Amino acid sequence: MVSKTIIFYIILFSVNIKGQDYDRNPPPAPPPAENDCNGIFLSYVFISRTKELPHVKNATAQAWAFKATATVLNAGIYELKNWKMFIGFQNRELLVSATNAVLVSGDDFPAPVGNGTYLAGYPQTDLKTSIDTAGDFTQIQAEIELTGTQFGIRSPGYPMPKTIKLVNDGYKCPSAIRKSTTMHVCCVKDPKIKVKNFTTKYFPRQNGDLLISYDILQAYPSNYQAQVTIQNVNPLGRLDQWNLTWEWMRGEFIYSMRGAYTRRKDYSDCVYGAAAQYYQDLDFSKVMNCEKKPIIADLPPDRAQDKDVGMLPFCCRNGSIMPSIMNETNSKSVFQLQVYKIPPDLNRTALYPPERWKIVGILNPEYKCGQALRVDETQFSDPTGLQATVTAIASWQIVCNITKPKHRANRCCVSYSAYYNESAIPCNTCACGCDSSAKCSQNAPGLFVPPETLLVPFANRRNKTLYWAKLKHYHVPKQLPCGDNCGVSINWHIDSNYKTGWTARITLFNWGEINFVDWFVGIQFKKTGSGFAQAFSFNGTLLRNMNDTVFLEGLPGLNYLLAEADGKKPGQPRVPGKQQSVLRFNKKLKGIDILTGDGFPTRLLFNGEECALPTRLLAADGRKWRANSWVITVITLITFLLMLKDLQ
Repeated sequence: MVSKTIIFYIILFSVNIKGQDYDRNPPPAPPPAENDCNGIFLSYVFISRTKELPHVKNATAQAWAFKATATVLNAGIYELKNWKMFIGFQNRELLVSATNAVLVSGDDFPAPVGNGTYLAGYPQTDLKTSIDTAGDFTQIQAEIELTGTQFGIRSPGYPMPKTIKLVNDGYKCPSAIRKSTTMHVCCVKDPKIKVKNFTTKYFPRQNGDLLISYDILQAYPSNYQAQVTIQNVNPLGRLDQWNLTWEWMRGEFIYSMRGAYTRRKDYSDCVYGAAAQYYQDLDFSKVMNCEKKPIIADLPPDRAQDKDVGMLPFCCRNGSIMPSIMNETNSKSVFQLQVYKIPPDLNRTALYPPERWKIVGILNPEYKCGQALRVDETQFSDPTGLQATVTAIASWQIVCNITKPKHRANRCCVSYSAYYNESAIPCNTCACGCDSSAKCSQNAPGLFVPPETLLVPFANRRNKTLYWAKLKHYHVPKQLPCGDNCGVSINWHIDSNYKTGWTARITLFNWGEINFVDWFVGIQFKKTGSGFAQAFSFNGTLLRNMNDTVFLEGLPGLNYLLAEADGKKPGQPRVPGKQQSVLRFNKKLKGIDILTGDGFPTRLLFNGEECALPTRLLAADGRKWRANSWVITVITLITFLLMLKDLQ
């Protein structure tokens, strides 16, 4: 009887574990290798995974929910500031959560991390030494609990990452040691790398394209006042009507703001959340925003002198942040907010910044922001006018850099034309995206058009384009190419070419519904940019420290690029806003050949947004050059015959 009972429970146990990936518990972790580490000890321990719905027969397509733990332990004699760890995931992982850490990329969860990801500490960014803390593991170690989804790996395989390593400057890591479901590595100081000794108390301030400072000006047990400063550092960077968002990590909410406002005035999350349980006597109808991810915008200029929400330097410009080369004062934006906290952070020193910062504009470059780094306190001039310095209570820096997502379409484009060719190359097909339901070819290259066709909307170019193709004997596909769908297009026309220089004409078209004020264009060339001499209708500057970029902006009266408008008469095509100027260049370098394409830009930006360039160049008209060659041949033959006659 006893033996039958044992067999029954064995069968029952084996049935219950079939839903799991493994037939038994993972083998025990190896002995603690951190005892032999004199540096930073990193480990990764796979805990478990279970099959997710839907269940499929294809093992590589089956999704599994997994759990793992990563640790960063300071086993050395030097304090580790702002630790960063790389985990080389390789099984199409989707990270759903990570405790005590944030993604360095600033992405939201769930985040695809199949090519690996970088994690940084939050709220514990620094790891002290065992010597300074008497072996207190809460101060020298960060433990990250990871949950997510992964694909593939049949049982009994272990879905482990390729590697783990520390990415802080001054450390080197050998190959990680893997044993079944565990992986560890000891990273030590690299004697070959001379790390600069900083005199700052916290992490030194970093450089980037856009710098955001989060400064605590006043602190109370239950709330604090913060100031946010957004500063544009890149000469070709810009933001128009910016929208800033972040994520509160500890239940904070915004009570009031000055110099900016939230797009939604919503306090429902407070009323139904933990905030109302603590602030039972607070009138939440006066609270500005309780969202976990508020969207913040700049105030319009007419609120700059408002005593309640304005009266703050560098605020209230409707979200415009210019390059410093255009306007030093307008390259910065500032606003203040009153932040309320909830337990357990009810003391003056419990100060934590929000994370996952993002900022976007209308037609501007895309910025990728990192995590908030604690830096030395920002110093301000005394607002009373005295020659004194006011120091913030605490400061964090967020660095944002310009990036171009691989799968995002451009938002402006360029067309080419030249004096030596009767046709013009329009913007690339679907340069700024296309509707999948459009009855046109999204892959066919744009057809050559007569230059005047660029002046009318794409919808009105069909007849002229087909007539031009017939006249010039160009091939026309069965399905015509789609338009570019760009709000802004720029025509680059090579106007002349002579021995010591050349000229070009640039024309800006605004096909959108938004007026662009104080616009600018940045142009880079392969080797002709350094010869820029003059812009006749625009203000032109040569930025030698930016790859000889030609920087153009409108002169007073020409700094508006108006939106598209209706034609003068009913039924006429809509007319785009337009600005135009001629540029003159010198041929400083030898070997410049305008006819082979040296006069066309290799990169062009409008308001910081990189525009799509044509994938082909205009060549000199072949028939014209063949005719010239024939004339030269005839003249040479006649000259030769005359010479023979003279010899006779």
